[in-house]
Amino acid sequence: MLVEDVILAPIVIFLLVVAPIWLILHYRSKRQISQGLSEEEYIQLSDLAERADKMAERIQTLEAILDEEAPDWRKRV
Repeated sequence: MLVEDVILAPIVIFLLVVAPIWLILHYRSKRQISQGLSEEEYIQLSDLAERADKMAERIQTLEAILDEEAPDWRKRV
């Protein structure tokens, strides 16, 4: 009987306390993920994409200048 009580107590505590909290937090996070990006996150993402495009243009320009000024620069790098 003592062994059953020792095993039964943690199981009951888990089912009554830990499991409900775990399930609530799990499904709350699932709901937040399914809602997608917030407006602020979408604006930040758009800004980052625009900056990446500008950076790519700058890199192409710099590579074109280097190709003109120092044709062997790619071999040295």
